[in-house]
Amino acid sequence: MFKKINGWLHLWLGLASGIIVVIVSLTGCILVFEQEINNLLYPYLTVEPEAESKYLPPSQIYNSIAKALPGKKAGSIWYHGLDKSAHVTVNSDSTVYVNPFSGEILAVADHDAFFHFMDEGHRNLWMGRKIGKAVVGWGTFIFFLLLISGLILWYPKKWNKTNINKSFKIKWNAKFKRVNYDLHNVLGFYSLLIAVVLACTGLIMSFSWFSKSVYWLTGGTNSKRQKQQEIKIQPPPNPIVYSSDKVWYKVRKEMAVHEKNAIIVTIPDHNDEAIYACTDMHNGSWRDLYFDPVTIEALPYSGKRLADLPFADWLRKSNYAFHVGAVGGLFTKIIAFITSLICASLPITGFYVWWGKRKKVNKNKRMTA
Repeated sequence: MFKKINGWLHLWLGLASGIIVVIVSLTGCILVFEQEINNLLYPYLTVEPEAESKYLPPSQIYNSIAKALPGKKAGSIWYHGLDKSAHVTVNSDSTVYVNPFSGEILAVADHDAFFHFMDEGHRNLWMGRKIGKAVVGWGTFIFFLLLISGLILWYPKKWNKTNINKSFKIKWNAKFKRVNYDLHNVLGFYSLLIAVVLACTGLIMSFSWFSKSVYWLTGGTNSKRQKQQEIKIQPPPNPIVYSSDKVWYKVRKEMAVHEKNAIIVTIPDHNDEAIYACTDMHNGSWRDLYFDPVTIEALPYSGKRLADLPFADWLRKSNYAFHVGAVGGLFTKIIAFITSLICASLPITGFYVWWGKRKKVNKNKRMTA
């Protein structure tokens, strides 16, 4: 009885969420290698590496932008390493790519249209954030339930040689109908663990209740953090861009653990704002830091190093890295890509399994009529 109910739920939940799973999985496949594809397509993203001593601080790049593009103001500068161009957000509406050694402007570009489109599909199903995020979130939740119910359906009744072969091997020399069933059944099993990770990390980003539940289950405690507005910032005596220079030097020389020359530094609009810096951008993780523009001391709400975090906080901070497969570099990205591709195929192969059974039932009914 339980297996019948489970099978019925697996069928109808699969039909209800199938198109969502296909779109989210296929767009996810493409987004996994966004950085690598962009590096191949856009030559201005890479530069000839020079000595670290020739790396330009934020103030010099800020002045280069102001001189080359009158009326434009740099808001944040993203350094990507000695062999990459720096990109600068300008007036929140465009991105300027700059050689971080000479200050030369290499390109001015808007958001990448293709990957922006893919990202919108992955996150919001091109339905807008308000509706689309909920649709994708609940579609992912249903997919998570389907993975569990699918495992129950996959589990062999008897562990004999025939059932083991059916459960673990694809019979490539069989008819298409059998091959399709094996693709659904066997690939679904082999991808199960990584698919659960991708689904759960997606749910953490979709629903605060799911994120809080996982955090609590992994031993996290919701301790209160000091809010930014509770700390009064005094303006520095000089323009704040020079305080950004000091933050840039300090983070790279004293605080960075991974990829010290890859750093984001903001240039605040107002002199009484904290300066934000992002460091340790490595394998999909990063560390957020906030600095007093006068003392150049890290403020209490700055993030800790990843290695110093308790397990629950480490897991929460690493959620994005697990979701995009970047946690172990290129190898785990490839695994995430293959798993996403399999996830995209499951609704299609599952639909064909159901359609084949439906045709068989209708044929039997006509024969007995």
